[in-house]
Amino acid sequence: MASGPFRIGVHLPSLGTSVSRGIEQAWQFGAQGVELDVRTQVRLDEMTQTAVRHLRRLLEERGLAMAAVAFPTRGGYNDPHGLERRVEATRKALQLAYRLGAPVVVNQVGQIPEENQGPQWDLLVEVLTDLGRWGQRCGALLAAQTGANPPKRLKALLQALPEGSLLVDLDPGLLVLHDHSVVEAVEELGPWIAHVHARDATRDRLRGQGVETPLGRGSVDFEHLLGLLEERGYRGFLTVIGRSGASAEEIRLGVSFLKSLLPH
Repeated sequence: MASGPFRIGVHLPSLGTSVSRGIEQAWQFGAQGVELDVRTQVRLDEMTQTAVRHLRRLLEERGLAMAAVAFPTRGGYNDPHGLERRVEATRKALQLAYRLGAPVVVNQVGQIPEENQGPQWDLLVEVLTDLGRWGQRCGALLAAQTGANPPKRLKALLQALPEGSLLVDLDPGLLVLHDHSVVEAVEELGPWIAHVHARDATRDRLRGQGVETPLGRGSVDFEHLLGLLEERGYRGFLTVIGRSGASAEEIRLGVSFLKSLLPH
């Protein structure tokens, strides 16, 4: 059985309800935190000081923390189309995360070039360096979601950036969907992992594609994963994120599944 100071969170959009109702449900499920999506659930420009105080009060009343803020953009940080707007919006998301008490903003960074050179690579390093400096000043950092990029390529990018510029959101389900090794990802990215999405999936070898599954029913060995994370000193949230169209009951069962792996 895995041990360690892991906390369980709930990805609020997966519940398909209002933010306030989602917070209540996460508390009822026995979670210790939540993840808010500041693109699909709330708009950045609507999060006034009053709105932030209200949301923090809802969390405090239930003893919950803001595990992470999600800010999924349509393009990556080396896609020149709309890049200036994307960067400015990400800066606002980082500021909001800090105000909400979240240490990270989760997003995909875009397709990482195969070589550590060239215009696409240089642009990605330049933009992420800038966002890293911004995040260090405001108190929350960007966390690159694993999945589309091979773990070794993400590690190469992390090593090319100034220390403390970018962190990692480990998503084992997305790694499986993209046919990458979860164990390799932890081994390569361990020092940078700042948040974990608890998502499961399996590979359909006949069709050559990945399929999301309820937590504990896919090919991710979560007990082994938690042991690897503990060995590498991870101290943070395991945030349950549901499949598209998942029911609140599936999320509740996911929380219960993770609890069964943790010491009582």
